[in-house]
Amino acid sequence: MKKITAITIMLSILWWVDTALCWQPFANMGGQRAGTSSAQFLKIGVGARAAALGDAFVAIADDASALYWNPAGLGFLQGTHVHFTHIQWPAEIEYEFIGLTKKVARIGIIGLSFASLHMDDMEVTTEFRPHGTGEYFSYGDFLGAVTYARQLTDRFSFGINLKYIQENLAELTSQGWVVDMGTYYRTGFRSLRIAANLANFGPNIRPDGSYLGINEYGQPATRRYEGFAPPTVFRLGTAMEILESDGQRLTLCLAMNHPVDNAENASLGLEYQFLKAISARLGYKFNYDEERVTVGAGWQLPLWSSQMKIDYAYTDFGLLDCAHRISFDFWF
Repeated sequence: MKKITAITIMLSILWWVDTALCWQPFANMGGQRAGTSSAQFLKIGVGARAAALGDAFVAIADDASALYWNPAGLGFLQGTHVHFTHIQWPAEIEYEFIGLTKKVARIGIIGLSFASLHMDDMEVTTEFRPHGTGEYFSYGDFLGAVTYARQLTDRFSFGINLKYIQENLAELTSQGWVVDMGTYYRTGFRSLRIAANLANFGPNIRPDGSYLGINEYGQPATRRYEGFAPPTVFRLGTAMEILESDGQRLTLCLAMNHPVDNAENASLGLEYQFLKAISARLGYKFNYDEERVTVGAGWQLPLWSSQMKIDYAYTDFGLLDCAHRISFDFWF
């Protein structure tokens, strides 16, 4: 009875959150900031498990995909963890992410991660040749990051990422540095944990080089490209097992997100695990333009002297079709 009451209360709170986000004028004002940041590929979440939970992963962050979601979650990991994600994004865009974390005695957790967004070359079109000129250009993004996390007490940890990012569009290259900072706290009340993460914080990013434009006097002049801020986002989340017994576990997670370039939004996720081997997941996103429902599943199995986990996630993008993610985790 207590479990049913707790679930009812949490779902009621989430319904209120959704109603508030969709109604309040501040959320509408936030929507006017869309399209005002650079390096949009940083918004693509990694890890099929996290995606299947509606990206409400900031307070779970208990595998190597925490390199993206909240580096503080790494502070509680033991041994060595390896994570790989492949994403089939809409419009035939593909994204790869690989991360490695290792616990070093008396130092903490050290991590490395790399990501690449890529697609086929696109044909150049002009006003007078809208069907193509016969020339092609390429577009791609790259990310490389180093991570440090440390468990300060039996309940609290912190973590930080330093990320180098690069965007390439035809002959233009943009590059810069951003940081992520996170905290993770186990409250001591059952399995309730609370976490916060500030991601992609850094200076404006602008393309290298210059172009011939017009100055304020209407005369030809060499000008630099305009810079735009990275897509900084502040995430606040919570998670708790609402059912935990021999052989099965049911986890509920929630994340509230405040991006600098769009309206505030929230995510809800539910994960059921059976015999620590098979998992089923469901997520829902509140106050997103297209994304809503996410689903996925996972399978964990022993592999020689280590453990392996395979996860899959499906995200519905409405008019933009869908996205598929598959990820692999190894730890030993």
